[in-house]
Amino acid sequence: MNKKSAIYVRVSTSHQIDKDSLPLQRKDLINYSKLILGIDNYVVFEDAGYSGKNTDRPAFKDMFNRIKEGEFSHLLVWKIDRISRNLLDFCSMYDELKKYNCTFISKNEQFDTSSAMGEAMLKIILVFAELERKLTGERVAATMLDRATKGLWNGAPIPLGYKWDKIIKFPVIDDEERLTVELIYNKYIETESTSAVVKYLNQHNIRTKRDGNWSTKTVGDILRNPFYKGTYRYNFRESARGKKKKENEWIVLDNNHDPIIALDLWTKCNNILDENAKKNSARFRAKSKTHIFAGLLECGECHKSFYSKSDKTSLDGYTPSIYTCSSRYNHLGCNQKTISDTIIGNFTLNFISNMIKLSKTYKKLSPEDIEKNLLSGSSFNDVKGIIEIDDIFNSFYNTSSKIFKPNKQETKPANIDLNKLDADLKKQHRALERLENLYLYDEKEMSEKDYILKKNIINTKIKEIDAKIKSSATISTSTYNINFFLNTATLELSKEIIEGNINMKSLIQRVGRDIIKEFVNSLITKITVRDRKVISIQFTNGLISTFIYEV
Repeated sequence: MNKKSAIYVRVSTSHQIDKDSLPLQRKDLINYSKLILGIDNYVVFEDAGYSGKNTDRPAFKDMFNRIKEGEFSHLLVWKIDRISRNLLDFCSMYDELKKYNCTFISKNEQFDTSSAMGEAMLKIILVFAELERKLTGERVAATMLDRATKGLWNGAPIPLGYKWDKIIKFPVIDDEERLTVELIYNKYIETESTSAVVKYLNQHNIRTKRDGNWSTKTVGDILRNPFYKGTYRYNFRESARGKKKKENEWIVLDNNHDPIIALDLWTKCNNILDENAKKNSARFRAKSKTHIFAGLLECGECHKSFYSKSDKTSLDGYTPSIYTCSSRYNHLGCNQKTISDTIIGNFTLNFISNMIKLSKTYKKLSPEDIEKNLLSGSSFNDVKGIIEIDDIFNSFYNTSSKIFKPNKQETKPANIDLNKLDADLKKQHRALERLENLYLYDEKEMSEKDYILKKNIINTKIKEIDAKIKSSATISTSTYNINFFLNTATLELSKEIIEGNINMKSLIQRVGRDIIKEFVNSLITKITVRDRKVISIQFTNGLISTFIYEV
């Protein structure tokens, strides 16, 4: 193999970037490759502003993928800790390097792994590099704990109602913002509901500290925060949004600073929160009304989830569930109307029923015939077609003319993978939103370079997940497995589904909501609705059906 160097350079902070650390490393290593190793063919990989505690870095990943393809004979770094300060990460990486016959060289430590001594020195140095990192972390943590016990600020975001004072180096009351905090506490005492407080704040265009809309989470955080009663609490969680630590590890200083909320008002609000939390426990919810499509609905307008509640009971005793877009409910600009489980159920269950009826047809059908069969019945009078009909047709006749060929083994992993991908995608979108908020509104400024780098990483992950979802949504013969649709249904419900012409109201009265909900949740991961119509159904086995309506 012709010799070719992969030159890797990294710095941890924007300060180091500004001090020309990257250009220095780059120039030094290029000269080393040319003059010492005699290798003029090289590629430089740069990670600016990334920590060495793990290998989750874009340029590093790109470089390592190319090493695995056999492109490089040497990996050259300025210092060993430019690659990793984590012993396990490095050992794993080094084993991979040996597998692909790539020699590792650290210019500053003056060794290369083509010799046994160089390899031994490498491992010894890395052990001490990781030890130094851990000791530094412990020293920093101890210093911050000591500062907290003295009532000194350790750099968290400033709470609403306070502003930073450069002289005393601690938050002081902001006379304008304090009015919002006082309003939140007083409104909560009046309504005993975080949702009611959120609705009031958003209706009156009162913004959060970061100029955003309110949610029950942000209101709840303010009501729970002891900082507003003058108590400074530190070392409460493992990370900003991590698990709570044991109470004996907390640092709590009462009467540490000027409060916005009186102690008795803060205590009353938190007692109400505690009582409401008990009512909302799983045991209490189990006794509440079952809403069949709760947790499955997405707004086709703003892509937010739906809230569910019971509608008025009719004269015959039937009480439908109705669903409202959470964005509309919280007055965040969405104008979508409520929709009942009768509309959703008639459409969704009759569509499943038509699939099962179609499974009994053994003659070859055209895409038009399949679409016509799937959309037969009064529930689909205004539906013009299905976007994925060609995929449906191809899946029917891909490997066999026998429709709904049973294959339980293929369905199960698709179910697991798609759910995980869906969760990962939502997680990345939330991360992107948090990053943008951090860049735009946080007290501690983030540099534009850091913002762009981190945004690109998240966008890359989103694209990768999107590609996997599209790939896993490719429909195979097993997608339309009749067993998939009936495995989890009770005998009585199975008969209703097979017979078709389902009336949701009658079905609920005969079978019960709990059985239907269990059946629906075993089949469906998401139903998108808009203008009181079902726009698409995403099944747990990978099938997605998107409906085209008459204009």
